This record gives sequence, structure tokens and C-alpha cells, in this order.
Amino acid sequence: MPTAHRTQLESLDCIVVDGGPSPRVAVVICHGYGASYEDLAPLSGEWIGMLGKHAGAFRFVFPDAPHTLADLGMPEGRAWWPINMARLAEAVQASRFDELHEREPPGINEARELLCATIQRARKDLGGASTPLVLGGFSQGAMLAMDVSLRGLSDPPRRLFQFSGTIVCRPAWEAAMPTRLAETPVFQSHGKIDPILPYTSAVALCEMMTEAGVDVDFHSFMGPHTIDVESVARTAGALASMAQSLDVQE
Repeated sequence: MPTAHRTQLESLDCIVVDGGPSPRVAVVICHGYGASYEDLAPLSGEWIGMLGKHAGAFRFVFPDAPHTLADLGMPEGRAWWPINMARLAEAVQASRFDELHEREPPGINEARELLCATIQRARKDLGGASTPLVLGGFSQGAMLAMDVSLRGLSDPPRRLFQFSGTIVCRPAWEAAMPTRLAETPVFQSHGKIDPILPYTSAVALCEMMTEAGVDVDFHSFMGPHTIDVESVARTAGALASMAQSLDVQE
């Protein structure tokens, strides 16, 4: 069975899991606010089990966000940038969440730079800048994955996974999306009873991508702020399809 090891890729601590002895695709997945790299690392085992013979193509990388939340009573919790949770909850309750779509969160630029450096190192370790990349995240990690795809990397990822994400930096995202994601299929999932990031905000993100001509597979489910089993299965299918296409190219 594949084993996880902890390492540092540039300035971010990471959990790394190889699906086989000779991986050639980097899959970088970012956790949400208040969690840590331990939170989503088990996805690698689920994906590897579902991928079967295709698992060996992938190296799964789970970076740990740079900010500790120990001062907020979450000793193991991390954040990609600070969030005022009270203000977020107030916006949800007052149905003013769309106002947050327009804003650029303080700290997102620094988070983007850190993640881009980690991605660059992960690709280098697998052969160089041309190493195929799958990028994704949950909640705040999904927002960062989208921002990095649109404004950070020299080339966009081959696949983008958006688990329970939302829109931030709308003007910049709308401007970049038609060209940056023109050839990047996106999987997006969101629970219909999400109490933290409203389902309506996920629909808005899906509509933004659709209007930009992005190939988006939107999966809604009757659940809260989480990643459901169907999302894991469908993203495993996307990874398998990618592995098959790489085999054909070779």
C-alpha cells in the first residue's frame, strides 16, 4: 500500500502520497479554513483505491496553510488567509453574501505566491515545469486553487477541482477566466444545505465559469459543508481519464 510522508516543499509543509513507484502527474489539494493538511490527505487513499491500474500515474500533495489558528482556540487549525468568521456568518444570515464575491481577501496574494512556489517545486521533483498538474481544494482551499489557476501559474492546470468553494476577487477572475481555463475541465461540487458558504454562491460560480466558456461539471448534493462520496468518485473518474490520455500520448 502507498505510504504518506511529510516533507517541506519550499516554505509549506506537505503530506505526499505516491500512487506508484514512478508518478508523473502532480495532484495538489488544498484544505479549508480551520483544518490542516491532515484533513484531506485521506482522499489520496480513496482515489488510489478507485483508480486501480491508473493510480501509479499520480503523486498526491497536500500542503499545510501558512497561518496557525491557535490563538483562536484551534491549535491544529490552519488558514490560507485570515477570515472574520463573525462577519461571514452575518453576511450569510443577512443574505448579503454576494458582497463578499467582489472583494479581494487580505492575504490572498501572499497565499497565492506560497502555493505557486510549492507547486513549482512539486513539478520539478517529478521532472520539470511541463509536469502535468491537477489542482484543487475545499472551501477556502478551493478559492485559492481557483485564484492560483487564474492569476498565479505560468500555465493553468490540466484539471481543477472545486469542492464547496465560492467567488472572491470577481473582477480579476472574470477577466482571466475565458483564456486561463479555456482548456481546463473543472469539477465543482456543493451541498445544497451548506450553512457556511451558501449554495447560491456555488451556483454563481458555476454560472461565471459557464459564461466564460469553461467546461464545468457541477455536482450538487443534499448535504452540508463537506465532500460527498459522489464527488470523490467523479474526481477519481476525471483522474483516470487523464491517465488514459497520457498513456495514449506516450
